[in-house]
Amino acid sequence: MTTPESAREELLRLRSSIDNLDAALVHLLAERFKCTEAVGRLKARAGMPPADPGREAVQIARLRDLAASSGLDPRFAEKFLNLVISEVIQNHRRFLGPED
Repeated sequence: MTTPESAREELLRLRSSIDNLDAALVHLLAERFKCTEAVGRLKARAGMPPADPGREAVQIARLRDLAASSGLDPRFAEKFLNLVISEVIQNHRRFLGPED
């Protein structure tokens, strides 16, 4: 039987791991957005549209497969990537400059 004290110790250990993983996720997202910012600037200079539905579909399918093979709900992974893609596209639109 688990005692309240051992449960609290385990809870602290698990929460510490979660905190470390959250920090890693934030750092990884920051790096990802640095890359997508460079993509957005390149697209703006080349006159390309901010969104690329074909690329997005491929990425969603790839991430769903990665999620499934990692034991993560593919629907959750897709929702997450859609949120990230939406933010990336919004950021890319900033590089287009003011609309006439």
